[in-house]
Amino acid sequence: MAGSSSPKNTASGKEIRAVDLRFADAGLTPGRASRSKGSKNRRPGTLARSLPEPRTTTPEEPNSSTPGVLRVPAFDAIPWLHAGFSTRENGLSTVYAEGPDAPGELNLGWTSEDPEANVAANRERLTGWVAGGAHMQLVTMRQFHSGMVRVIEPGQAPLVTPNGRAVVRADALMTNVPGMLLGVQTADCVPVMIVDPKRRAVAVFHAGWRGTLARIVERGIGTMTLRYGSKPRDLVAAIGPAIGACCFAVGEEVRQQFESQFSYGAELFYEVSDADPIRLKYPMLFLTARAPGHSGVGPELHMDLFEANRRQLLDAGLKKRNITVTGECSGCTRLASGARKYFSHRMEKGFTGRMMSVIGVQTVDSRR
Repeated sequence: MAGSSSPKNTASGKEIRAVDLRFADAGLTPGRASRSKGSKNRRPGTLARSLPEPRTTTPEEPNSSTPGVLRVPAFDAIPWLHAGFSTRENGLSTVYAEGPDAPGELNLGWTSEDPEANVAANRERLTGWVAGGAHMQLVTMRQFHSGMVRVIEPGQAPLVTPNGRAVVRADALMTNVPGMLLGVQTADCVPVMIVDPKRRAVAVFHAGWRGTLARIVERGIGTMTLRYGSKPRDLVAAIGPAIGACCFAVGEEVRQQFESQFSYGAELFYEVSDADPIRLKYPMLFLTARAPGHSGVGPELHMDLFEANRRQLLDAGLKKRNITVTGECSGCTRLASGARKYFSHRMEKGFTGRMMSVIGVQTVDSRR
């Protein structure tokens, strides 16, 4: 599609349907081509599209039977595995709540605004829900938006400080040691969890756009192959809640970097016109400050991090049927009550808590 926005240069129906299918695979609502004016810098390979509608969820969804934890059926089918993605529901924290009468929230990050006692109690709640009461050591990491993968070995110490802080500096952890819950903290970045059902090994990844660009998921799968003899075709993966393409506006420099690194890079981006119906219906979604590395002009160029990481899993050799994409946007997904379901650094301008995604191998005495 050429740079002009005239009707003769708009995408064909076939092209639009193809992109709709890609977004649908990532859990996003298929949109339609937009012929509205306003996308001034459109480039070949990027469609002007309507944004997906913000989702409203209810606790009765099959994968969210426990308020506070989002479960993956493919993981629950593995008898020796503990795994779950947290939400912001059903905790003790109140500092980030929307209103004085809002219920307690499950902030799992050691943020400066939240009392440490609340965070510690919230972490105990999460591990109890996920592990079913079994004793599991929570192991987190000092994340820094890199491509660094660390392997947790038997007897390795220390893994946490006496007050529960992370020691290991990385953006991906993996282990085959029973009794550990590996955790990644997020508030918009993509959490990815992988399990090898045959070799009883697990991994967790922090994949923001920088980590995704660094191919952290592909690197991790390579490490699992080398350390545990894992075969990609046996691996089962889940991509957890993160900021969706509906809310993730980026700058042109981000697109250029992905297009230079991935053959499908252009397919991860699409442009939103000024007259997009979702922007008109939900104007507050687009009044947030731009983070460093993102466009200061307005949310015209959007990126799909769900699809970017799904493609990395496929490129690494995973089977499509073994990949679950939750597809819930941390920026705009709401509960039936209207409350936010997830913490979002972007939408809450940095004043927010953290979710945690955890996965681990059960100890022998705790296996179901």
